Amino acid sequence: MGQFEQRFPSIESYWRAVILFGQNAASYKFALAKSLLELASAEKTFITLEELALPFAMHVVEHIKVVDKQGQRPTGPFLQGCRSFVTGEIDVEKLRAISARYGFINVIDAFHVVNRAPIPISFFEDAREKRGGIVVTDQLLALKSRIQFENLPIEVEARWNLVQTAWDLGISRSVLAIHADERGHLFVINRDKRRKSVTSSRDALNGYQKGKCFYCFRDISIVPSSDAMADVDHFFARTLSRDEALTANLDGVWNLVLACRSCNRGSQGKSTRVPAVHYLDRLHTRNEFLIASHHPLRETLMLQMGQNETGRSAFLRQRYAEAAERLVHEWRAPSEEAPAF
Repeated sequence: MGQFEQRFPSIESYWRAVILFGQNAASYKFALAKSLLELASAEKTFITLEELALPFAMHVVEHIKVVDKQGQRPTGPFLQGCRSFVTGEIDVEKLRAISARYGFINVIDAFHVVNRAPIPISFFEDAREKRGGIVVTDQLLALKSRIQFENLPIEVEARWNLVQTAWDLGISRSVLAIHADERGHLFVINRDKRRKSVTSSRDALNGYQKGKCFYCFRDISIVPSSDAMADVDHFFARTLSRDEALTANLDGVWNLVLACRSCNRGSQGKSTRVPAVHYLDRLHTRNEFLIASHHPLRETLMLQMGQNETGRSAFLRQRYAEAAERLVHEWRAPSEEAPAF
C-alpha cells in the first residue's frame, strides 16, 4: 500500500489511500468521506457536529435500505437510530441528535489512519473539544479544483458497495468471488443461484489507477456524461476465450483495466492486439494495489491468480505467453504522459 501513496504522490492519491486501503470496521468512514466531499463543494471551512450529523447519517440510512449490516459489529446506538429512522420510528431531528452524539465517536480519530499510521496530510482537523466540530483544511478544499474531483464521490460509493457486500455475505475467502458481466461493465456475484449486481467495475477500479488511463496515463472520468468517460478494457483480448485450450477467466477482475477511448478503440487503439510487455508489469502493479486493499477484491484476485505475489506474477507471465503466441501483433500507446503508478 505504501507504494500507492508514495509513488507519484498527489492529494488525490492520499485521499484514495484512505478510501481504498484504510480499515473497514464500519461504514462510517465512507459516510464521512461523502460528507467531506460535499463540504468541499460548498467551500465550508468549519462545521459543527450538529451540522455534519444529518448528512452523515442520511448516507448511512440510504445504504441500510440496501444492506442492513453496516459494520463488523451488528449494532450500536448510531446504527440502531438509522434503522429506526428507516422504519419510521423516529423523525429527522431525533436522527440528527443520535448521529451527533454517537456517530463520530471513532471515525474522526481513525479517518486518516492507513496501515496503522496517519497519512502525511489531513483533510480536516479535529476541533470537537474546543469548538464542537471539525476544521476543513486547505487540502480538502484543493480537491475541488482538481480534475479528478468529480470521480471521488463515485469511487467512495463503489468501495462502500463492495465492503457492505462482504459484510452481508459474511465474507469467506474460499467462497466469495466477484466477476465481471459479459461486457466487463458490472461486478456481480452469484448468490442463491442468482446473479446479484454489486457495483460498476469502472467505479470500483478507477481509484486503483489514480483516475488515469492504464496505457497512456491521460486523465479519465467515470461520470457517464463526461467526454473523457473511460472504457473497460480486457487487457488480454476477450477473443482469446474462444480458444478452448485456454482456461483463464478473461472476465476476471485481474484482466480488466480502464482505458481512454483513444487507447481502447481509436484509430491507433489496442483492439485485439497484445499490449507491449512493459504493460504487463503495470498490470501486476495495479493488481497488487487491489490485493493490498481489504476485502472483497483482495479475496477475488487471490482466488483468480494465486495466494502469493510470486504465483500471481507467474500467472500473468503465462497468460502473456499464451496471448502473444495466438495474437502475434504487439501494441503500445502512441504516446504516454508522466507515470501515475
